[in-house]
Amino acid sequence: MLKNKTILVGVSGSIAAYKICGLVSRLRREGADVWVIMTEAATKLVTPLTFRTLSKNPVIVDLFADELSTLSVPHITLTEKADLFLVAPATANVLGKIAHGIADDPLTTMVMAAVCPKIICPAMNGRMWENAMVQENAQTLKKQGYKFLGPVAGRLACDTTTCATERNTKAGRMVEIDEIFKEIGRIFAADLKGRKILVTAGPTYEDFDPVRYIGNRSSGKMGYAVAAAAAGRGAEVVLVAGPTALAEPAGIKVIKVRSASEMYRAVTQNFQSADTLIMAAAVSDFAPEKVSAQKIKKGPGAGKLIKLAATPDILKSLRKNKGSRKIIGFAAETGDLVKNARQKLKDKGLDLIVANDVSRPGVGFGADDNAVKIISAAGKVFDLPRQPKSELANRILDFVCLQK
Repeated sequence: MLKNKTILVGVSGSIAAYKICGLVSRLRREGADVWVIMTEAATKLVTPLTFRTLSKNPVIVDLFADELSTLSVPHITLTEKADLFLVAPATANVLGKIAHGIADDPLTTMVMAAVCPKIICPAMNGRMWENAMVQENAQTLKKQGYKFLGPVAGRLACDTTTCATERNTKAGRMVEIDEIFKEIGRIFAADLKGRKILVTAGPTYEDFDPVRYIGNRSSGKMGYAVAAAAAGRGAEVVLVAGPTALAEPAGIKVIKVRSASEMYRAVTQNFQSADTLIMAAAVSDFAPEKVSAQKIKKGPGAGKLIKLAATPDILKSLRKNKGSRKIIGFAAETGDLVKNARQKLKDKGLDLIVANDVSRPGVGFGADDNAVKIISAAGKVFDLPRQPKSELANRILDFVCLQK
């Protein structure tokens, strides 16, 4: 899988650095050409000799070291041929320097020079990860296209009284090596290559006069994340998006719509050329029967002027023309999550449904994280715990890959 791939692994000064030894060995066994770059602090935790033995390449601690003399300009020569740059573990210090363009050591210098896909795996004390400045730096890097894995909640190396009580609840622990390896595999496998995937995202707005509308709280983040992840895994993606404030994903055809009826038309027009539909949009169930040409003034009986009618049921309408296509629906619920999702799965004739409880704080509409249950047509329920929507998108696509 990784034969002839060049992977740069940046290791910074977190105690989790020792775990990367196993990852480097595994990548090497899979055929990758692995080069390890270490910060000075990282060398206090794992010796460069260990990584040199495992990678079979010089370990970069000093760009001017004699052992790198065969590389004319090491930070350019290596980054030009790199297929992937992994920073794991990534400390708060390294995140801050990369986010602000500070290149004062081999790791940050080479990150700046690299144009390949980049994965960052943070590892630090939970309170450090929650620090507003660290979060701002992480968001800056995400916007620039850096892929984040973790951190996750779990046992931390610190053993102070406060940390001991928090270590299983606060995120800060580096993701497990298996997860990092799987993500690397997804990047290179392009397991959705040849698939044509239609994705919907965001809310719909149903106007009732020139000023106001009926809408919902969907930000579109989940659907956009699914579209971007699918394209990253080799799929040809069309994204039908309701009104959002999100930037259009690169390399994806985006069709902007406003109302449920517009989304219905766009989906039906593009459904025949797709092999998979992922309906992540929060489509309004009702719309005003008539749109007033003038602003409806407040006064006695004004509310009675707005009569609602059902909007087109997009998923149900596609059922009769489904053929061999796979349809994945979403269910945003506030109670009886699994029961309601199963009923929707049955009524719409779906292959999978992704259900989430939008009443839970910190997940769902408008949030950067989500936690869902995936229910298959056979009735099996798979629980995907809280994680960034960018990561959850790939977990959902893992299930899509199983739908041949």
